Amino acid sequence: MTVKQLTLPELVAACVELGVQSVGLWREPVRSHGTEATARLVRDAGLSVTTLCRGGFLTATEPAERARALDDNRAAVDEAATLGTDTLVLVSGGLPAGSKDLRGARERVADALAELGPYAAARGVRLAVEPLHPMYAADRCVVSTLAQALDLAERFPADQVGVAVDTYHIWWDDTAPAQLARAGASGRIHTFQLADWTTPLPEGVLNGRGQIGDGAVDMREWRGYVEAAGYAGPIEVELFNDVLWARDGREVLAETVARFVEHAGSR
Repeated sequence: MTVKQLTLPELVAACVELGVQSVGLWREPVRSHGTEATARLVRDAGLSVTTLCRGGFLTATEPAERARALDDNRAAVDEAATLGTDTLVLVSGGLPAGSKDLRGARERVADALAELGPYAAARGVRLAVEPLHPMYAADRCVVSTLAQALDLAERFPADQVGVAVDTYHIWWDDTAPAQLARAGASGRIHTFQLADWTTPLPEGVLNGRGQIGDGAVDMREWRGYVEAAGYAGPIEVELFNDVLWARDGREVLAETVARFVEHAGSR
C-alpha cells in the first residue's frame, strides 16, 4: 500500500532492484492480478510475502452480514496460504450502525476468532489482530490498544491468534511498551509495521500516515521495544498517503528504503 500506484509486476521489479527481499500484500491488488499468479510472480522473483492484509470487519449483528464476513475471512486465509505467508492481518471493524456498545462489538470479534482461528491454523496461517488508533474506533476498529488486542488474542492459542503492531497506531500509548513485553512473552507479535505520525491530519484521517522520519514517532525506540520482546521477524512499512501515492512509485520505494535505514536501522 505504500506504493499502491505500482502494479504488482512493477512492485516486484522495484523490490528486486532495491534489494527488498520481502513484501506485505493487500487483497485487492492480489485478487485483481490473481492469487495464484501473484504467488508465482513473487516466488519467481525470489521474494517472500510477509503478511496479507486484510481480514476482519467482524462486528456485524445481523446474521446474514456476519455470515458473509466469516466467509470472506475464510477466503482471506486461503489466499494467505496460497501466497505462502503465515500471517493474515485483521482489522476488527467499527460499531454497527446505531450502536454505541464497544464491549459488545469486541465480544463479537472474539466469537469470530473462535471460528476462524482453527480454520486458519489448519492452513498454516496465524491471525494478527491489529489495534488502530482510537480515532478509528467508531467506523473501522473497536480494538484501539495493544492491551485490548491481547485480551482478545490470549483467549486462543498463539499459533492461531496474535497481534499486529503498527507504530502509527500505538506510539501515543505509554502502556504499549509493557504490552509489547506481554505479547512477546507468549509469542504473539505476528508482525511489526512502521509509519510516522504527522499533522495536520487530512480530511477523513485515513490517508494521513507520514513517511518515516517526517513526524513524531521515534522508530528506533519502538523497534527496540519490539526486539526486546523477542520479535525477530520482518519489519513492514505501511503508508497510506495521498501525496506519496501521487509521486513516482519507484522513487517513493527508494526513499522509503533509505528512510528505514536512516531512522529505524539496517537489518
